[in-house]
Amino acid sequence: MKRVVALALVLTLLPACGLRPLYAGGSSGEVAQTLGSVAIAPIPGRSGWLVRTALEDRLGNGGAQNPLYRLEVELDDDITGFGIRPDNSVTRERRTLRARYRLVDAQRGTVLLDATAGSDAGIDVVSSEYATVAAEQTALERLSAEVADQIVTRLALYASRRGEAR
Repeated sequence: MKRVVALALVLTLLPACGLRPLYAGGSSGEVAQTLGSVAIAPIPGRSGWLVRTALEDRLGNGGAQNPLYRLEVELDDDITGFGIRPDNSVTRERRTLRARYRLVDAQRGTVLLDATAGSDAGIDVVSSEYATVAAEQTALERLSAEVADQIVTRLALYASRRGEAR
């Protein structure tokens, strides 16, 4: 009986805390509708293709038909070597992928959101050049997914706050 009373108390107090699901309403909710109306501008390079593909997967729009927004992304992909051996060869690398992105109103051309996202990964440099290149490519794939996740999360937060302001 005590558990039932405690559960009832928690359920009545929970809405008072101000928390609400980000994706409330599912695919017909405010956030999902906003994310589905974002067109992604082309992003040059292999890293650009990977990030754009990941964004399309996460936004679920498959190329919005009548986009209300345009997402512009500029990437900086860098590999830095460190951990030097006595023969001056590198033993470790850090691959860094940074994105500056802007959400633009498609009708007016005004920038609604201007932010950055980024991540990095460590790579062991081994004696096999093929293995090192494969590790660099795998790191880029992982970083592209992480950056896309960060961008979509920030866009979802923007959409939910914009919805609250209405």
